[in-house]
Amino acid sequence: MARLNEHYGKLAAGYLFPEIGRRVAAYQKDHPDARIIKLGIGDVVLPLAPAVCDAMRSAVDEMGTEAGFHGYGPEQGYDFLREAIAKHDFAACGVDVSASEIFVSDGSKCDSGNVTEIFAADARVAVPDPVYPVYVDTNVMAGRTGTVDARGRYAGLLYLEGNASNGFCPEPPKEAVDVAYLCFPNNPTGAVASRAQLEAWVAWARKTGAILLFDAAYEAYISDPAIPHSIYEIAGARECAIEFRSFSKTAGFTGIRCAYVVVPDALEGKLGDKTVQVRNLWNRRHTTKFNGVSYPVQRAAEAVFTERGRREIRERIDYYMANAKIIREGLTKLGLDVFGGVNAPYVWVKTPKGIDSWGFFDRLLDGAKVVGTPGAGFGACGEGYLRLSAFGKRDNVEEAVRRIGTTL
Repeated sequence: MARLNEHYGKLAAGYLFPEIGRRVAAYQKDHPDARIIKLGIGDVVLPLAPAVCDAMRSAVDEMGTEAGFHGYGPEQGYDFLREAIAKHDFAACGVDVSASEIFVSDGSKCDSGNVTEIFAADARVAVPDPVYPVYVDTNVMAGRTGTVDARGRYAGLLYLEGNASNGFCPEPPKEAVDVAYLCFPNNPTGAVASRAQLEAWVAWARKTGAILLFDAAYEAYISDPAIPHSIYEIAGARECAIEFRSFSKTAGFTGIRCAYVVVPDALEGKLGDKTVQVRNLWNRRHTTKFNGVSYPVQRAAEAVFTERGRREIRERIDYYMANAKIIREGLTKLGLDVFGGVNAPYVWVKTPKGIDSWGFFDRLLDGAKVVGTPGAGFGACGEGYLRLSAFGKRDNVEEAVRRIGTTL
C-alpha cells in the first residue's frame, strides 16, 4: 500500500469554511423553510463590473480568430497586465515595483500556500493569532510543525498574539525566525497597521534576516490616507518582503480567479552556502508548476485599471464598506464590542459574556438565522469572537442586524 504524507495526519480538523458549510447544511435540512442570511464566508455578491465583462467578452471573441488566438501564455503573466499593475497599483503611489517582479496567478490563497515551497523544510515560521488558516495549515502539510495542542496550536510555529489591547496588530517577536506572515487590512479582525507599525516590522526583518510574507488582499478597502496600502511604501521593504495581492475581493474575481505576487529583485536568501535572489526560486517554482492565467481573464483584470473600470470597482467597494458600517454601528448599538469594519470589509465581534465562539455561531444560526464565522477557527486568540463579512446584499445585511438584535 502506498505511503502517504504523514503531516496531513497532524491537521486538527477539517478546513474552517467547509465545516461551517456542513453545519449550515445540516441546519437547513432540519429547517427547510428557514431563510438563512450568510455573512460568514467572504465571497462577493455583486456582479462583475461592466468594464471587466466587456474586456473579457472582447478577449473571448479575439480568441475565436486565427490572428487573435492565444495558446500558452507566459507563466509570469502577460506584459500588458504586469505593466498595468506596476503603473497603477505601485507607481501611482510612489512605490518602485517593476513589471518583471510581478507574477500573475490564480489566487492569493494558492500563492500564500505555495510560497512555503521555496523555504527550507525546517524554516522557523511566525504567524499572527488570530490567523487566516491557510498560513498555518500549509506549513503543517509541509512538515514544519509538531502536533497540535489543546488550544489548537502546533509545536514548532511561533504564534504572535493579537488582541484588543494591541489593536490586533502583533509586535515583531523577540526571537529570530526565517519567515513571518502579516495580513493588513487583516482577515479576520479587520485591523490595519499604521506606518509606524509596519516600519517596526521592516526594521526587525532587516535586522534578523527574516522574510515578511505580506498579504495585502484587502488593500483596496483602505480609506484612511495615513494607512499604507503596500509594504513597499516602507523604506527597506524591498530587501525583506514578498507581497500578495488579489483581484478577488477588489474586483469580484472570486469566480474567475486572478491575483499576483511581487518578489523584488533586491530580496535575497541563503541557499546552502550561497546568497541568491528569492525571485529566481519563485520563478522556478512558478514556471514548473503553473501554466498561467487565461488570456481572457488577464484582459479582464487589465480593465480594472482603466478609468471606467476604476470608477465601477470603486462603486462596488463603497457598497461593501457601507454594509460594514451598517453592521459595525448596528451591533455597537446593541451593546456588543465591535472591531474592524472601517478600512476592511470584516467586522470582528466579541461574543456576549459566557458564550464561546461556536456557541455564539449556533445562537445566531438558530435564533437569527444568520451565519458568521467563529473566531476560534482563526486560532486560540480568536476564541470569544465572531467574524461577520460585509460581502452581502444590502437588504440582507440590514435584516441580519435586525435579527441579531432580537436574538441577543
